[in-house]
Amino acid sequence: MTTNALTSLWTEPRATAAPKRVSRDWVLVGVAVVAALLEGVLRDDVAWRPVATIVAVGLAPVLLWRRTHPLACVLVAFGTAMALGLANLLGVVPRLGLDTMVYVLVLVYALVRWGSGREIVIGLAVVAVAAVIGTVADYTGPADVIGGFAVVAAAAGGAAYRYRAESWRRALDQSRSEERVGLARELHDIVAHHVSAIAVQAQAGRAMAGQRPEAALDALAAIEGEASRTLAEMRAMVRVLRDGAPAGYAPQPGVADLVSLARRAPVPVIDVELPDDLAELPPQVDAAVYRLAQEALTNALRHARDASRVEIRVVAGAGRLRLRVTDDGRIDPARTVKHGFGLLGMTERAHLLGGTLRAGPAPEGGWAVDAELPTEVPR
Repeated sequence: MTTNALTSLWTEPRATAAPKRVSRDWVLVGVAVVAALLEGVLRDDVAWRPVATIVAVGLAPVLLWRRTHPLACVLVAFGTAMALGLANLLGVVPRLGLDTMVYVLVLVYALVRWGSGREIVIGLAVVAVAAVIGTVADYTGPADVIGGFAVVAAAAGGAAYRYRAESWRRALDQSRSEERVGLARELHDIVAHHVSAIAVQAQAGRAMAGQRPEAALDALAAIEGEASRTLAEMRAMVRVLRDGAPAGYAPQPGVADLVSLARRAPVPVIDVELPDDLAELPPQVDAAVYRLAQEALTNALRHARDASRVEIRVVAGAGRLRLRVTDDGRIDPARTVKHGFGLLGMTERAHLLGGTLRAGPAPEGGWAVDAELPTEVPR
């Protein structure tokens, strides 16, 4: 088990979505440089003051690359500490270092948070060797013990945040995958409904074409065979997505069904406004608008406090279909959590069809969901 754990750690890839550099990194470096300069100038017991100050100031910019090059940053910082410790151990120089250099703990955190398994193992080995050399060269008692605990705490903090971020990422990926599966099921059902109608019409044509030319019968037979093969291939293709559930042949609910959806909701007032002409909508867009409105309505009923009215507006024009769902309730703090799974699924569905979706507090109060989908989906 220990061997498997070490092998798994060694082969662990780098954490995803590591930001290269943000504004707070410059702030951190600035604070470290200023603190090092002040300590180097004002502290009385600094040995080799210019050298110690230059080392502390010179290592601070390394913090800027801690996420993109975590191992290199650790090697530079703790390699320098190792060299100074060896020089002290050999009596070449006295103990050098400022208390400000505690910022190197950020590099330990970044190594475990963002580095690959190989980088983590190699980097922590370098940190351990540097700590041992420093302790042997100049043991200061409790201060060294506290420093050791600080290094362990920095590494543990990086591991904890890495695990949390990876767990969240996997949950988001699962949510996206579930939304894609749901859309695939709906598309399958839509196409299956129409292809089934083609097969029925072809069969009826054959039955009624006794007096017609042989070519017509051959054409109808080809239509029937092609439709049957298409259905069989589609069933086989999506069977694994359905986990064995049977295919549906009834048309999926669409924009026109939003009125009946509103009637089933336990809210005093749900106002639905739809465009006059809905006949030309692609089936996948028609079904997607219904699902987005259904999810938005469910979220309003679940999270909007004291909501007395929900409005669902669908507007078509300029090759786009726009959906807006608003409520007049007070916003539940739980609803403002960034990247909630329900919102993520809605956004994924809109993006898959070439549209957009935005959700958040409305200027007039309450919560608003705005989606926009093209009325002609590229094939």
